[in-house]
Amino acid sequence: MAYSESLAGRVRAVLVGQKNAAEKKMFGGIGFLLNGNMLVAVWKDSLIVRLGVGNYEAALNEPHVREFDLTGRAMKGWVMVEPDGMESDRQLTDWIDRATSFVKTLPPKRDKK
Repeated sequence: MAYSESLAGRVRAVLVGQKNAAEKKMFGGIGFLLNGNMLVAVWKDSLIVRLGVGNYEAALNEPHVREFDLTGRAMKGWVMVEPDGMESDRQLTDWIDRATSFVKTLPPKRDKK
């Protein structure tokens, strides 16, 4: 399983109408970007969430959340939310909103041509 199409669809539903949102296939999953910056991604049946270093530690204390680590080296500022942590649409929307709050503080990335 590369990534959960149903979870990707749920993410799309939350982001519908979001200005400057895009998606891109990457690392065997699908990433969702805002202003060119990675926001969240779907990998297998989990959600990868970009929270920034300031919000990262607190999120790790929440149920069904662990460090984002695909290579043996954790990425600080990113967490992986397991399916039980986003069963409801409200839970999923909360994770995406938290990522959006952080990503909106970053400068937009320009398209590379």
